[in-house]
Amino acid sequence: MTALALTRLPSAPFEDVAAPIPKDFVLESGDLLPDTHVRLRCFGPREAPQILALGGISAGLNVCGEDGWWRETISDHGAVDLNRFGLIGLDFAPAGNHRVRLTPQDQARLIVIALGRLRVPKLHGFVGASYGGLVGLALAALAPERIERLCVISAAHRPAAQALAWRGVQRRIVAFGLEHGDAAGGLALARQLAMITYRTADEFEARFGAGIDAEGRGGVDRYLEARGETYAEAGAPRRWLTLSESIDRAFVDPVDVRVAVTLVGCLDDQLVPISLVRELAERLPHLRGFHTLPSIYGHDAFLKEPARIAPIIRKCLEAPAHG
Repeated sequence: MTALALTRLPSAPFEDVAAPIPKDFVLESGDLLPDTHVRLRCFGPREAPQILALGGISAGLNVCGEDGWWRETISDHGAVDLNRFGLIGLDFAPAGNHRVRLTPQDQARLIVIALGRLRVPKLHGFVGASYGGLVGLALAALAPERIERLCVISAAHRPAAQALAWRGVQRRIVAFGLEHGDAAGGLALARQLAMITYRTADEFEARFGAGIDAEGRGGVDRYLEARGETYAEAGAPRRWLTLSESIDRAFVDPVDVRVAVTLVGCLDDQLVPISLVRELAERLPHLRGFHTLPSIYGHDAFLKEPARIAPIIRKCLEAPAHG
């Protein structure tokens, strides 16, 4: 075990686990998954009730470590008390730079395999944001006996048409880069477009305003270029294509989600319109809470609004799942 320095818990141990994937595992599409293992990271006491936390397609198993993608919410603002609960993060399939046809339901099936390896018969809670929320809904429909309660943030049961359009353009940009020998350039451009969809017009206006310089670029251009280049440096374009398509393959009939659900939607989310989250809320058989938040950060509110998101998660995890 390795010690991690967390604001809330000075020494939070973690353990990395590799759960073997059966050789006969086949994706819903019929494609074979190149992965041999599901990579997991377990924080806190293994004997305690366990919580699985998943984020967007860029998130990974390091949920609340020193550079954890959700550290501010989970650790610094105390959404999960690692004295009382264990916390599990994982890397979405595929692990490598592979292009396969994969759905959130496939990710859910892999989670069932991983929980078996961890000897966790039932999760105390599943907290899923963005793509992680899609996977959470899929798991709740596929194997409701494996989840006590589900918190879905910035996600719904199906993709919005406008979001489909944006992601389709992004994928064609990446494919163009691959076809012309500039995969990194294509991925960087796609990330720039994605950043525009994650945030709001009000945030861009407040941060950058109008105008361009002598080179024909404004502050917002330089910001987007920097974000795109950083993403492309660590990116795997074929894996990104797989996961982007997986978002758009998502569909769960809300009536099939037979666990207690708390929903969180951002009123200013361009990717997951609040109307779609309301549609989900109206059709869920066991809705326990529906929270709507205005945020200048739009879809990224789950990352940028820890002080507002953490109490909702904490309440969901501590409330009775039944009754």
